[in-house]
Amino acid sequence: MTVQTPTNGIHILVVDDEDGIRDMVCDALRMSNYNVHDASDGNKAIQFLHKSTVDLIITDINMPGMDGYEMLNHLRNLGNQTPAIMLTARQDKHDITKGFRIGADDYVTKPFGLEELLLRVQAVLRRTMGQQTSSATLSCGPIVLVEDTHTVTLSGEDVELSPTEFELLRVLLESKGKVLSRSRLLDEVWDINFDTGSNVVDTYISYLRKKLHTEEFSGIRTVRGIGFSISDK
Repeated sequence: MTVQTPTNGIHILVVDDEDGIRDMVCDALRMSNYNVHDASDGNKAIQFLHKSTVDLIITDINMPGMDGYEMLNHLRNLGNQTPAIMLTARQDKHDITKGFRIGADDYVTKPFGLEELLLRVQAVLRRTMGQQTSSATLSCGPIVLVEDTHTVTLSGEDVELSPTEFELLRVLLESKGKVLSRSRLLDEVWDINFDTGSNVVDTYISYLRKKLHTEEFSGIRTVRGIGFSISDK
C-alpha cells in the first residue's frame, strides 16, 4: 500500500487486486488533484482505515480473500459510513443491487472509461461533502432534517443515515406532498440522467422506511407506475 503526498483536502482510497487497474485509477485521480491511497485487497484496506480516514472509497468487488462486498459490509457494521463506489465486471442486476443494499453509493461497470469514473467520483463527493452549505430545516410529520448539521431526528430522537439516505430524504422533503419519479430521483440524488436498469431508488426508499416508519407514521409512499412521495400522514 502506498500513500501520496497531499495536494488538496480530498482523500480517496482505491482498492483493487489488479495492479494495472489500480495504478490506472490512482494515476487518473492524482491528475485530478485528489490525495490517493491504495490497497491491493479488502483486508489491507480495512487495516488502513483503522488508522486513517478518507472521503471516498473506490473498490473492486471480485478480489481474493475479502472481496468488496465483505469489506464494505464489515465497514458499515463498524459504523463507518465513508461513501463508496464499487467497480464490477458483473452485469447481473442482483449483484449490483447487493452492493447498494450493503451501503454502496454508486457503481461503475468494467470495462469503464476514466472520464466516466471521474464524473461518478465528482457526483458522489458533491452530494456527500457539499451538503453543509445550506442551513435549511425540513420537516414532515415526526421527521426533522437540518442541513447545516447534517442531522435527522424522528420524534426528537437522532436517526443515523448514510450520506445517500440523507440526500434522498432531503430531496423528498423539499417536494413534500409531490410525487417524484424514479428518473428524477436518480438524477437529483445520484446524478444519473439515464436508465441504469437497477432498482437502486427502490432499495434506498426501503432503507428510509425501515429507519423512519413507525406505528404512527408511514409517510413515504410508493405511487405505482410513477414514483415516490412523502407526506405528513
